[in-house]
Amino acid sequence: MARMYDKAYFGDSIVPVADAHLSVASSAVLYGLSVYTVFPVCVTAGGLAAFRLRDHYQRLLNSARIIGIDTFEPVWNYEKFESAVRDLVRALMPTEDVFVRATVHVSEPLAGTRSRGLGVTVSMFVYEAKPIIPQDGARLKTSVWRRIPDYAIPSRAKVNGAYVNSVLGKQDALDSGYDDCIFLDVSGHVCELSAANIFIVRDGTLITPDMTSDILEGINRKTILEVASRLGIPTLERSIDLTELYVADEVFACGTSAFVASVKEIDARTIGLGTMGNITERLRTAHTAILHGTDPLYAHYLTVI
Repeated sequence: MARMYDKAYFGDSIVPVADAHLSVASSAVLYGLSVYTVFPVCVTAGGLAAFRLRDHYQRLLNSARIIGIDTFEPVWNYEKFESAVRDLVRALMPTEDVFVRATVHVSEPLAGTRSRGLGVTVSMFVYEAKPIIPQDGARLKTSVWRRIPDYAIPSRAKVNGAYVNSVLGKQDALDSGYDDCIFLDVSGHVCELSAANIFIVRDGTLITPDMTSDILEGINRKTILEVASRLGIPTLERSIDLTELYVADEVFACGTSAFVASVKEIDARTIGLGTMGNITERLRTAHTAILHGTDPLYAHYLTVI
């Protein structure tokens, strides 16, 4: 488990993590009615810097809009969000790369199964940037559970309660001796891992499930596609069949907490040569440089804290 820092932003102030409480009668607790985002704050030559902070704020807004949480946006503009992040990180002053999890909780007590016009509480906490899957050769298993479809709970909204689906898939994979799962949609097409997007390489082309494949519209996914284009790597966003994974030259996962993680095995089948492929390695190197501010072409993605 990752190591947490001892202070959190909760409500409108910084408090000890132990004092950041929600009521057991809140909609967040009763129904999982919260939306969240996680972003890295990395050590760079210019100081601690948050990655694509405005995009993460926008994802919070989008998630709230989709679910119908309408009391967050009128009160929290981007400037307030950035200020809260700065206050928390500066209060902790980490000397390592960390993750910040920012959440909008519907904290209204006993509101019933609805989302509009309800009070919200914003929380943020910080923890060590520990990857959620092995970085050099993850082993994956097709989940016995299907990804929740957009017409049930949309994956493009990061809704806390929806992650029970991810827990079921990941725990099944762990119980079976694997590192993580691969979700399929109701039609049998590849979606993503429990908490990361997936890419494959076939004949030199980088391929990933498209936005209509019940996936999270990942910020790191978008970054990888942008970097691949700059590096001259052909890219495709389309439906992917499960068997395409088995015959891919390379497979990797990406996400804030997954970074860029190569995959060596899926459903007891070795992927490619069973080692990290050239395209995966190039993209991982580029991604790491962006996060740590050593690629000036992407300096605009970093907000110095």
